[in-house]
Amino acid sequence: MARKDDEQQLVDLMTRYQQGDAEAFTGLYQALKGPLQRYLWTFVRNTTTAEDLAQEAFLQIHRARHTYASPRPVRPWVYAISRHVALMHLRSRRRRKESLAIEDLPEVPVPPEMDRIGDAATVFTLMAQLPQAGQEVLMLHHLLGLSFQEVGDILGVAPGTAKVRAHRALKTLREMVTQEGGSDVGATRS
Repeated sequence: MARKDDEQQLVDLMTRYQQGDAEAFTGLYQALKGPLQRYLWTFVRNTTTAEDLAQEAFLQIHRARHTYASPRPVRPWVYAISRHVALMHLRSRRRRKESLAIEDLPEVPVPPEMDRIGDAATVFTLMAQLPQAGQEVLMLHHLLGLSFQEVGDILGVAPGTAKVRAHRALKTLREMVTQEGGSDVGATRS
């Protein structure tokens, strides 16, 4: 129930922000900054760059605030904008042929589904070895708690496709753990 209440609070903040309430933006920023930075980190693997991209994402959210349609959920709309910001950054970085060093892992709680794989450091280390599509869907659904419908909206795919990607990525993570440590990691979860 708290997730639904949180989303309704975001809808209310976004609606007030569209009407010119600057304090509503502050509320949105405080509620979304941390999860957004963790999501963007999955693209760049650099805490400082993820923070910069989050700022750029909030700028783009400000510019596009008129396109948000209440009462639709705010999170998928915000994550879609943020994803676009991250992809544009990666494209420009490829053109410049930059490479970034991996920094410390972001602080993110690991939910039970992922906790069976290992601690946060293990999960992020293994996730970094997955294809981008797998990393992204695991971050959005299992770590940030979005529904598969919301994940599908963000990624521009059907909810079923998002669910299949998550299932395949978790299966790959379990196989990686089994190969590295020989432990049985949540094999009963599908």
